[in-house]
Amino acid sequence: MIETLIFLPIALAVLILIVRNNTLNIVVTTVYAAVLLTVSIMLYLTPASFTPYFRCDDLNILFLLVLAAVFFGVAVFIIDFLRKNEAPAKSQALFTANLLVFIASMTGVILSTHLALLWVFVEATTLSSAYLIFFSHSDASLEATWKYLFICSIGIAIAFVGIIFLSMGLGNSDSLFFDDLYAGASSINPFWLKLAFPFMLAGFGTKVGFAPMHAWLPDAHSESPSPVSALLSGTLLNAALLGIMRVNKIMTLAGMKWYAENLLLIIGFISIFISAVYIISIKNYKRMLAYSSIENMGIIAICLGVGGAGFFAAMLHLAAHSFTKAAFFLTSGNILHRFKSKNIEDVRGLLKADPTTGWLWMICFAGIVGIPPFPIFLSEFLVARTMIGAGMIVPLVLFLFLLTINMAGIGKAVLRMSFGERVEDADTHRAGVLSYLPQFAFIALLLAMGVTLPQFVQTIIQKAAALL
Repeated sequence: MIETLIFLPIALAVLILIVRNNTLNIVVTTVYAAVLLTVSIMLYLTPASFTPYFRCDDLNILFLLVLAAVFFGVAVFIIDFLRKNEAPAKSQALFTANLLVFIASMTGVILSTHLALLWVFVEATTLSSAYLIFFSHSDASLEATWKYLFICSIGIAIAFVGIIFLSMGLGNSDSLFFDDLYAGASSINPFWLKLAFPFMLAGFGTKVGFAPMHAWLPDAHSESPSPVSALLSGTLLNAALLGIMRVNKIMTLAGMKWYAENLLLIIGFISIFISAVYIISIKNYKRMLAYSSIENMGIIAICLGVGGAGFFAAMLHLAAHSFTKAAFFLTSGNILHRFKSKNIEDVRGLLKADPTTGWLWMICFAGIVGIPPFPIFLSEFLVARTMIGAGMIVPLVLFLFLLTINMAGIGKAVLRMSFGERVEDADTHRAGVLSYLPQFAFIALLLAMGVTLPQFVQTIIQKAAALL
């Protein structure tokens, strides 16, 4: 089953590049999204492996299911997106082919059992997603693409240096399989391990969007087409974060838990601080959502740094952020379609101009800032309670203060856009039903998680947290 997820999208990408037909692009994207979701559910029910290098386990199945669910929703949205897009057939074929390779690359990151192979797939996500960011062929998108390639390439090179340092500390063993690294963690040279972890944290953290390595993210997210932004925020950041989690477990088994936790706490607080500084005075609503992604990745880093019940909070927050931010970015695409501007000041009376988009915008805001009953409230409450139990009162106060600033900044923008006088020259053409359906599905899933947290979801998150 795993081989299907690795090789099928590549084969389909080749077919798309040869045929160059927009109808085929839509059909292939939708069908493969359904295949990915179906196979992911099958792997959850019956875990499998493909060669020693790819395996589904209790940790990565959560990431795979989130990837599959988000991509399925985005694929439904893309149907209308590709139908209405006026780009040449070659550009649309390149877009669809790169999209499929991008999904395959993230799947490879998630299912890899070998550190070096994971690194290769992380680099593949950069190369395959570059054209997706550049799809509009504007000067701003070109600048964002080059910045993305340059910064992420430096980041992945830094991660590679960390892998070299780790290899130097292995002694007689030369295996970079995670199982071997976990089994032999206590025998890894502490000096090289302490040196390797910051490099890998900074390197993979560049793709996660941790500050201060985040400079690519606001430009890439804001200049990408909205479905691409949804995938970058809802799935790519998770895939890179998994690499950090894998390495963090090596640190824990090697008796350096305190060292790794402190670094994660530092980078987490820096991330939510940077996002607060920019969000409070942001002018571009897509950039606002990008900085919100930086904030939420910082929250997950803090959850990991706190440890204990924070691991469960991290996994819950990861899934909740993915679905919420995907819905938020897709809704931003509908706003852009109607108002032809990314500036907050140019969007007024959204609830009057397009009530469906307006209410989705408001609900997504409630979800991303953690207003009950959305699950982000549960994850933030859980990590706050864990911090109290650990006596981390000063960090807790800082944590809540920064969350409040971010909430105020996003809330100010969302409310200004939603209310006020309707802009008369806004495009009155409504988006198709497929441009709304994925957001409603994501919100329904989030409410189910927040109100009841179904037992099977709770079990998936608990098993994933147990492996951290």
